Amino acid sequence: MTTQDYAELRAQLATLTTEAFRPELAEIDQLPTAEIARIMNGEDATVPAAVAERLPDIAAAIDATAARMASGGRLVYAGAGTAGRLGVLDASECPPTFNTDPSEVVGLIAGGPSAMVRAVEGAEDSRQLAAEDLTALGLTSLDTVVGVSASGRTPYAVGAVEHARRLGALTIGLSCNADSALAAAAEHGIEVVVGPELLTGSTRLKSGTAQKLVLNMISTITMIRLGKTYGNLMVDVRASNEKLRARSRRIVALATGAGDAEIEAALAATDGEVKNAILVILGGVEGATAARLLSDSQGHLRAALHAAL
Repeated sequence: MTTQDYAELRAQLATLTTEAFRPELAEIDQLPTAEIARIMNGEDATVPAAVAERLPDIAAAIDATAARMASGGRLVYAGAGTAGRLGVLDASECPPTFNTDPSEVVGLIAGGPSAMVRAVEGAEDSRQLAAEDLTALGLTSLDTVVGVSASGRTPYAVGAVEHARRLGALTIGLSCNADSALAAAAEHGIEVVVGPELLTGSTRLKSGTAQKLVLNMISTITMIRLGKTYGNLMVDVRASNEKLRARSRRIVALATGAGDAEIEAALAATDGEVKNAILVILGGVEGATAARLLSDSQGHLRAALHAAL
């Protein structure tokens, strides 16, 4: 970049709320640790209110996402730096929580997996890189792409949304500045304006917290809509370790009120599938029948129970 290019970029950043300087905190390094912690905690407490202001936008985006995924589409997050890491984190937690295939919810970070732990210089500045990453996934019009960028101007995130929209995919732009390029590029713009950060421009703070809260909503509520829960129970949990195997049994107990022996028998009859075991107990059906009823109901336990009774 030339000196003029840097001057233009500095001027652009100066217009962003997330980059604003707070003179009242200019001496924060001189304060006692307890006072800095109090101030920081007060800053964090404002984030949920900022998210609440965008709930109608968030809900509309989730309903559209769930409709695409119910038809076989995937949920893809795309971002750089902190935003990209948050997307990868959310995606990686879906398989153990909701028993999704790793290909169903995907997190893309500019620069690839190594960028999770070390910055990859220049990666976030490339729209083309985002298009290439989505092409490698074989993106289709059934998929949903969520561009995540605190500034709302990150070329990688904006480029991902632009490329996805050209292919007819559903697009969501999550940013922390008003009137962002990312929201403008997306079909569903979600702008959670949390204000200037405690440390000037450190968007891993309030902006990162806001993005995490919204991503939690997008994945969790989408999975609820897809029948991955029964009430507030994670009936599609993947029991991949001892803690989760114990949790599986507790979930069956909470859903059915059955005793240990009945729970163990139901899990044995369903190869350890929590949702199927609940249907066996509450619906009074065999394991094979439970599997068929759940398949017929696209995995929705309440619908399968209705069919069984």
